[in-house]
Amino acid sequence: MLYPEKLKSFDKNRPELKPYGFTVEMWTPKLMPRPDRHNEIEINLLTGGSITYFIHDRKIKLSSKRPAVFWALVPHQIIHFDNDAPYYVCTIPFAQFMNWQLPSSFVDHILKGDIVNTTTNRGFQYDKYLMEIWLQDISAGDLKRIDVSAMEIRAWLHRFALNSMPAEWDADKEAEHEFSMINLVEKIIIFIARNYMNPIKNEDIGKAVGLHPDYANTIFKKSFGMTLNQYVLMQRILHVERQLSVSNDSITEIAYEAGFNSLSRFNAAFREKCRCSPREYRKRNSSH
Repeated sequence: MLYPEKLKSFDKNRPELKPYGFTVEMWTPKLMPRPDRHNEIEINLLTGGSITYFIHDRKIKLSSKRPAVFWALVPHQIIHFDNDAPYYVCTIPFAQFMNWQLPSSFVDHILKGDIVNTTTNRGFQYDKYLMEIWLQDISAGDLKRIDVSAMEIRAWLHRFALNSMPAEWDADKEAEHEFSMINLVEKIIIFIARNYMNPIKNEDIGKAVGLHPDYANTIFKKSFGMTLNQYVLMQRILHVERQLSVSNDSITEIAYEAGFNSLSRFNAAFREKCRCSPREYRKRNSSH
């Protein structure tokens, strides 16, 4: 296997919640001085040895050759590893993952904060081959190949869901862990991911999680540094960016599909975030 010249490792100075984006990279295991959090789904595939995460008040050991999937918004920290073999890390933006309509039982485990891994390592060589292809295609920046990689990762997750189960945790922590516990901010994120394409307001979000909308907005801003309205707007803009890159639908259709109900507001918001018009963005980034 040819490893990249520079392997990734955790940067203790990176801002909390800063996204990695849609990526596949090779990492080298290192002890993490603090937990990491980012609102993406993460896939780990170890090529050798094992890694122990501290996540959700549990110690979870990942073994080599068995891919594992988890929601990286849950604080996670490598506290032990027994081999310095590089491992693959794939990150998928949360809203994109939720739009993939994967099996509900699998998604439910992910949203509960479980690390889900395969029950066998028999598919390791094939999984490693795919990871290498995805790494090369995404790193090259070829939008057509990135689009194909996204479709393949979605299909891979469908198959993964058929042969996976939550990872085991330390027995002494079992009594302390409640699978159904998802904190309020995570509930808000899940609701927005499922509904941002609809005309939702702070009142709808607050009602969905059992909070006064002002309080829901306060605790969300404290965690994410932005208001609920700003976060919903960001998810809609990200949706438009993805569709402009891979779809032939009209800009108007894409804007309304993403949840915008005013083209003037959409154009102003898009230009403010992307520093160009939707038409210019499509011309620069379209894979068609």
